Amino acid sequence: MENMECDSSPLQDQLTATMRDIRDDLNASIDIVNEENNCLLCKLEDIKKKCLTMEAIASSFYLECYLSAYTDKYSEIARCTLHLSQNNHGALIVIERENSLEGLIQKGISLGAQLTAPLLESIFYPGNPLHDGAVLVHGNTIISAANVLPLTAQNITGKKLGTRHRAALGLSEISDALVLVVSEETGRVSFALEGALYPITNVTSLQ
Repeated sequence: MENMECDSSPLQDQLTATMRDIRDDLNASIDIVNEENNCLLCKLEDIKKKCLTMEAIASSFYLECYLSAYTDKYSEIARCTLHLSQNNHGALIVIERENSLEGLIQKGISLGAQLTAPLLESIFYPGNPLHDGAVLVHGNTIISAANVLPLTAQNITGKKLGTRHRAALGLSEISDALVLVVSEETGRVSFALEGALYPITNVTSLQ
């Protein structure tokens, strides 16, 4: 992951509090590990859940950091993502960053339109001919829609990934692009960056 400066936010406070909570739980677990009458399994399961929460909160916080330097339309993207998630409308949104994606994706339909939340939502509305592919965003512009991305060859143990998620990972493995994914099945939001997939804790926090 690259280095960047992020402004303090409620999410950052939540992340710090969760990390401290996990630290305290671990310290307490160390103190009782040799006590015969105590079983740590339930406590460890609780710590595991808190670690997953910590990851999701961190993803929400850093997503804005990764996007803010490359588009002024973060709030529009966040609003669109929230609405898509609430309606279980699948989506794949590629934000081009430093490196050109020329030659890395199969081009779809050129748009060259100013990025707005309603336009993004309409593209991914079920039945729209463009909704199955990926939208390509550069700066504040939707460059194209219905783009086809390369699929990852990763075999991620314990995770069943759909085509959108495999496509997001695939492009992030060969470029510095950030790829947002909304699951059509669950409405869950995640983003792919540098070959890894990160869940978003609560899409309302993106606004």
